[in-house]
Amino acid sequence: MKQNEPRLVELRAGSTRLVVAPGVGGSIARYASERNGSTMEWLRPASPEAIASRSAGGTSSFPMVPFSNRIRDAAFRFRGRLVQLPRNFPPEPHAIHGHAWRAPWAVVDRTDSGIVLEYRHAADPWPWTYVAQQTFDLTEERLRVRFVVTNEASEAMPVGFGLHPYFVRTPGCVVRADVGRMWEADANRMPARLVAAPPQIRPAGPGLNPDATPLDNNFLGFRGRAVIEWPEWNARLRVDADPVYACLVVYTPPGQDFFCVEPATNCIDGFNLAAAGRTDTGLIVLEPGDTAAGDVTFTPEAL
Repeated sequence: MKQNEPRLVELRAGSTRLVVAPGVGGSIARYASERNGSTMEWLRPASPEAIASRSAGGTSSFPMVPFSNRIRDAAFRFRGRLVQLPRNFPPEPHAIHGHAWRAPWAVVDRTDSGIVLEYRHAADPWPWTYVAQQTFDLTEERLRVRFVVTNEASEAMPVGFGLHPYFVRTPGCVVRADVGRMWEADANRMPARLVAAPPQIRPAGPGLNPDATPLDNNFLGFRGRAVIEWPEWNARLRVDADPVYACLVVYTPPGQDFFCVEPATNCIDGFNLAAAGRTDTGLIVLEPGDTAAGDVTFTPEAL
């Protein structure tokens, strides 16, 4: 990243504020708005320590590319080739979240209410060259994040991408999502078998409370709509995703002050599941020069 680019970039649209951290994995550092004299934090604000140490895991949301979530034992096969990746999240034996969340992104365009970030990756243990872009488009009514990935290698590349937003946990908050079945996880938090989704998370259900239901699970058949509600704040946030985001991960770790609802194109360990013959993993194959893209829109509303 260029030396004269700021670590934090602030965008404003009326009473709404978005802070982006290009140098911290192309992350969002804050998304907030003023309502009736109060500040609503629609995503968990990044801590000063996370910004200072360039730790995307302490931000509001970070991008995942060229795969989302985990690849078992950091290895997979694609068209006869064994790809061995670094184990980048010790002590876990897996590869997690791809490359870009731990790398700086360049600012390639900027307006008062929008910014375009770019990450370029040269072939290494990941044997394909690719470029990813995020476009953040802010209005007073909503935030739209467009993700674009282009294969710049001379051969086909498997790819997945997604967003990893963190939400503020309150005693009464709930999550609803239009999803299909859920991958039950094994002791290594990897997909073991498909089971029915918890009924409370369904759109017509009462809502899944993060304190009551510890999850680190992948849902298939995501139909592009999740809703976070905070009854204490009389507020909710709609999360609408394009069809390319076929999977949703819900992470509600016990004892934490946050939870995550992550739209993703591929399911956890989707590369290995696809190699084993599954066709519902969301894996995308890009031929040389091809591009995959999709939008996720965050829309605050009053209850």
